[in-house]
Amino acid sequence: MGELLDRINQPNDIKNIDAKDYKKLAWEIRRFLVKNVSKTGGHLSSNLGVVELTMALHLCCKLPYDQIVWDVGHQSYTHKILTGRKDDFKTLRQFGGMSGFPKRSESDCDIFNTGHSSTSISAALGLVKARDLKHGTQKVFAVIGDGALTGGMAYEALNNASKIKSNLVIVLNDNQMSISKNVGGMAGYLGQIRTNTNYTGLKEDVENILKKMPHIGAALTGSIRGFKDVLKTILIPGMLFEDMGIKYIGPIEGHDIKKMVSAFEGATKVNEAVLVHVCTKKGKGYPPAEKDPSSFHGVAPFFVKDGSERIVPVPKETYTDIFSNQITTLAETNDNITAISAAMPSGTGLTAMAEKFPERFFDVGIAEEHAVTFAAGMAAGGLRPVVAIYSTFLQRAYDQILHDVCLCALPVVFAVDRAGIVGSDGETHQGIFDIAFMMSMPRMTLVAPKNSWELRELIKFAVMYDGPVAIRYPRGEAYTGLKEFKQPIKYGKGEWINKGHKIALLAVGSMVKTAVEVYDILKEYGFDISVVNMRFLKPFDEELLLEAAKSHSIIVTMEEGVLTGGFGQAVREWLSDKSNTKVYCVGLPDKFIEHGSVDVLKDKYGISAEKIAKNIRDWLK
Repeated sequence: MGELLDRINQPNDIKNIDAKDYKKLAWEIRRFLVKNVSKTGGHLSSNLGVVELTMALHLCCKLPYDQIVWDVGHQSYTHKILTGRKDDFKTLRQFGGMSGFPKRSESDCDIFNTGHSSTSISAALGLVKARDLKHGTQKVFAVIGDGALTGGMAYEALNNASKIKSNLVIVLNDNQMSISKNVGGMAGYLGQIRTNTNYTGLKEDVENILKKMPHIGAALTGSIRGFKDVLKTILIPGMLFEDMGIKYIGPIEGHDIKKMVSAFEGATKVNEAVLVHVCTKKGKGYPPAEKDPSSFHGVAPFFVKDGSERIVPVPKETYTDIFSNQITTLAETNDNITAISAAMPSGTGLTAMAEKFPERFFDVGIAEEHAVTFAAGMAAGGLRPVVAIYSTFLQRAYDQILHDVCLCALPVVFAVDRAGIVGSDGETHQGIFDIAFMMSMPRMTLVAPKNSWELRELIKFAVMYDGPVAIRYPRGEAYTGLKEFKQPIKYGKGEWINKGHKIALLAVGSMVKTAVEVYDILKEYGFDISVVNMRFLKPFDEELLLEAAKSHSIIVTMEEGVLTGGFGQAVREWLSDKSNTKVYCVGLPDKFIEHGSVDVLKDKYGISAEKIAKNIRDWLK
C-alpha cells in the first residue's frame, strides 16, 4: 500500500508523520486513489486535487471533535483515508459498501451528509451556533469549491456569516472548475485575484526583507498588518469578501501543506468568519486526469497506464443523446427555442446546442433556482426555454417551478434527466422524488416516454404546448423495443400495448419495458394480462383508466419513483369512488435509496420484472 500510508489507520494518525514526509505521503495517497478508483470507478480528478488541502486540514484538526463540512462531498476520499477507512475502498460505491460521499452513519468524522452543491457554509454556520450555545470549543471548517460558490445558497450563508462574532473558517478550494469549466462573474472575479501577483508578491517580498533585519524585524512584520489590509484594498480588485465583512486570506498555493497549515491555524484564532482562498489543480498527479479533468470527474473502472476504460461499452444511443439531437434539430426551425443548463451542459446533452446556437444556450452555473426563474422570464418574453437538469438537482428549484412557472402558466419545458434509480452515487443522487413533487403542482404537465421514438415525439409536443411540461427519462441506454406502437401524442392520452381482461399493468416511462417483461413472465403462468403505456402522469388518461377498471379485476400501477404522493396513489384515489377494481401500486418505498448497481437496487426494492411478477402472483393468492 505504502510505507507511510500503512501508518494511517485511525483519525489523527497523520500527526505522527514527520513533516519532511508529507510530500511522500501525498504521493502515496494519490497512487492509492488512482489504483483503487481504477477498479471501482468513482470521482477521481476532484479528489486528486485536494490531497494536500485535506492533509493540511487534518493536521489542524482533532477529529472527530473538530468538524469539517465538505461541500458536495465527492472530494472527500482523502478525508476517508485519513480517518481510517482506506481498507473499505475496495467496496467504494458498491452495494453495501462505502459511500462516495460523506455519510454520518459511516463515521463520526463525517459531520454532515452532502451530495448537493453550495450547502457547506450554511451547515457549518449552524454547527458554529450549536457550538457556541453549548459552550464548545470545536474548530469548524466549511470546504467549498469555486464552482459551488456560484450557487445562491452560498451567498445567503456568506451574508449571515459576515455578522457572527465567533470563529468559522471557510476554505475556498479554487480549481477553476465545477464538473466543467466555471462560468459567470464569480469565476472572473476569482481569476483576477488568482492572477494578481501585485499584492501577494509585494507582501512576501516585504515580509522576507523585514525578517532578515536583526532585533526589529519581527516587531515590524507584526506592525504592518494594518498596512497589508490597505494594500489589499488598493491592489486586489473588489475585495468582495472583505467588503462583506468576512476576513480574506490568500490566495494560497493549494499543494503547499506548510503554507495552508499556517493559514488555517491563523484563521482559527479570530472571532469572526474567515475565508481562506486555496488554489488547487483538479486531477493533480495523474497525467490523464490533469489533461482532461472533466472526463475524469466521474469515471468507470479504467486502466491506470493510460486512463482508458477497462470495459469499452458498445456505443448505444442514450436518452440524453436523443434529447440532445432532438432539441438541436427543433431549434433549427424554431428560433424561440432556448436551452439552459446549471453547470452540466455535457451531462444533460446540451453541448451540441451550445456549439450550434451559442446565442440561445445559457449555462448559469450551479444555480438551479436561478435557472428556472431565468427560464420563466424568457417564457414571459415570448421564448420557449428548455431547462435540462438531473432529477435530483431539480428538487432544489421546487419553489421556482411552482411559483414562477406553474402559477404564471408559462411554457417552460423541463428535461428531467437521470429520473429514477441512478445507482452508485446513492441517496443524494437517486432521481425518485420528481413525480411526487410535480404531481401536486397545478398546471404542470408531466410525461414519460416508453422508448426512444416516444421521447422524440414528446419533445416535439412539449416545445409546442402552451404551458409548463416536464419530461422525465432515465439514465443510460434508450429502450428501442415496442417500435410498432406509435400512436400519435395527444394531450393526456395513453396507449394500449396489449389487451387482456384479468390484470391491467398501467406503466409509466421506464416501467413500460418492465411491464412487457412482467407480461411475458405471467403469460407463461396462464394469466390474462393487459399492458398500458400511460405516457401522461399528469393529467392521466381518465377515459382509458375507466375502461381498464371496467374490463379488469385488478389494476397494477408501475412507476420508478416513490409511491408516497406519486402516480399510483393518484390513480387509486381517483378510482376509489368510481370502481371496485383493486388497485396495487408498484414503486419505491418512502425512504432514501442507498448506493449500488441499478439492477440490484430495483430487485431489492421490488420494481424488477421478476419481483413484480412474484408479487402479483402473491396478491392473487
